[in-house]
Amino acid sequence: MVTITDKAKQRIAQIMQDEQYDSNYFVRVAVESGGCSGLSYKLNFDNEEKKGDQFCEDKGVKICLDIKSYLYLAGTELDYSDGLGGKGFEFHNPNASRTCACGESFSV
Repeated sequence: MVTITDKAKQRIAQIMQDEQYDSNYFVRVAVESGGCSGLSYKLNFDNEEKKGDQFCEDKGVKICLDIKSYLYLAGTELDYSDGLGGKGFEFHNPNASRTCACGESFSV
């Protein structure tokens, strides 16, 4: 299961409102090969379920992961930062054994 912070929930709600996504949309979180540590995070909004998708919900936000990503992201917390270090979503992944300096990629 992936959880989200209150700040991430607020930012997701704002994006959904700005983009005029209806209630059929959900947050798709995935892991793909790439980045300086080997694996990188991917986050987007989707409204089409794919075979093997795993769903969870936290704070009223529906989150979708494909089965491969679920194995890498179980227990991850999604946060949002708007501080001096830059704006964007941050992944706090307990499964990552190494993370790159930018925080956008990891290895297990």
